[in-house]
Amino acid sequence: MELPRIVAVGSGALLELPEICSYLHLKGPGLIITGPHTDDVVGKRILSLLEEEGFQIQTLVSSDSKLEEVDRVEAVAREIEANFLIGAGGGRSIDIAKITSMRTNIPFLSLPTAASHDGICSSQASLTVNGEAVSLPAQSPLSIIADTRIIAQAPARLLAAGCGDIISNYTAILDWRLAHRLRDEELSEYASALSAMTAKMIVERASDIRPGLEESAKIVVKALISSGVAMSIAGSSRPASGSEHKFAHSVNRIAPGRALHGELCGLGTIMMMYLHGKDWRMIKEALIQVGAPTTAGQIGLDAETVVEALVNAHKVRPERYTILDSGLNRVAAARAAEATGVI
Repeated sequence: MELPRIVAVGSGALLELPEICSYLHLKGPGLIITGPHTDDVVGKRILSLLEEEGFQIQTLVSSDSKLEEVDRVEAVAREIEANFLIGAGGGRSIDIAKITSMRTNIPFLSLPTAASHDGICSSQASLTVNGEAVSLPAQSPLSIIADTRIIAQAPARLLAAGCGDIISNYTAILDWRLAHRLRDEELSEYASALSAMTAKMIVERASDIRPGLEESAKIVVKALISSGVAMSIAGSSRPASGSEHKFAHSVNRIAPGRALHGELCGLGTIMMMYLHGKDWRMIKEALIQVGAPTTAGQIGLDAETVVEALVNAHKVRPERYTILDSGLNRVAAARAAEATGVI
């Protein structure tokens, strides 16, 4: 079980970075992995903060979430003999940093600029391999520094997507328990309880979550970190990834780039709760309150794409048993999507 040693969440948390690096006995050279936009938002500030405190640090701007980009970052890290990495930005930068960290066996720090998914803390990464998004094992962060002042300024859509990703824990846990009963899959009660509690917290506080508010950013970031911790305890993404994630990945296979990961997971959770016979209306209402889409049309998906994705979702990660893996035909898929108002 790998958990962050230091988690700093709050307004101005970025300023604590040099002190955190010193406390963790991190010495240069260090490598910052960030994106073209996030380099302006936070990358240059990190560079300046650490250089002022005497750290030897370099920045690498990454603009692609492909495995080839990880190869490039790894080559640079080895060339400069980096002793630590900082993933600063959105999902792409952090995922590349955490995979590079695992490959090179050097620690990495996670510094998110948006609360859009639970990858800021998890030991899983999402990358494009052969044109398809896949989940890969990666290194958990040694520390998380989440500056809510920066995160609150991110587009509202990203915060809503983060809520969708957390809320999807509801069906991930239902699927995990189903696999435990039907396939004798090992179940961690502690990890599942933590994951479920995290999702419940977002649903219950959905009316308090508003874009542009630091307190809202703090609520969502803390939930995302808890979700990541649940995955670290379980040793897999099981506590936060089930049939709703299979649906999300299935949509991306058919119609890539139409929506954010958390948006698709939110839609999937509505329909998977229906299939599990649970309160899908509660999920839908919470997503509406946080500003996340609850219909396919809101993110430019037609009914046929949704049905096709549902029918074929069992082909995604076939080793992971979920409620979809007993086989969902087109009639049942269409019924689930129509009954919940997704199409």
